[in-house]
Amino acid sequence: MGWIEWKESYRLGIPAVDYEHQEMIALLNDLYEGLQGGADVASVDAFLGEVYARISAHFALEERVMRERGYDQYAAHKSAHEDLLDEIREIMDEHDTGAFENTTEVLAKRLQAWFTEHFRTHDARLHSQLGPDELRHGEI
Repeated sequence: MGWIEWKESYRLGIPAVDYEHQEMIALLNDLYEGLQGGADVASVDAFLGEVYARISAHFALEERVMRERGYDQYAAHKSAHEDLLDEIREIMDEHDTGAFENTTEVLAKRLQAWFTEHFRTHDARLHSQLGPDELRHGEI
């Protein structure tokens, strides 16, 4: 069992987006396991950089889908994406300066809360707004 578990309720029905959501969860679980195993500072820095890059790329894909489909909550959803990217940058800065007293627990609490809440709210609304016809033909 991983730190963040994939749930079917996270599925949007857009294969490329769902795949990337699952990949992000796997990447975060790998980071968490590395932290639990006592990974060195350079490894954690590199991993956080990879998390940031991949999440940025995923958000670009998801935002493109929302723009193409005229999603009515695009601005709010994009803002939530920007908030997470800011949060990850803060985590990276705090890690670089040694500001974390317990890196694993701080990272776990901050990122897990964001992802589960984002999937439950923003992505669930996106899923419901696209509707079954959009989802059936939603391959990107």
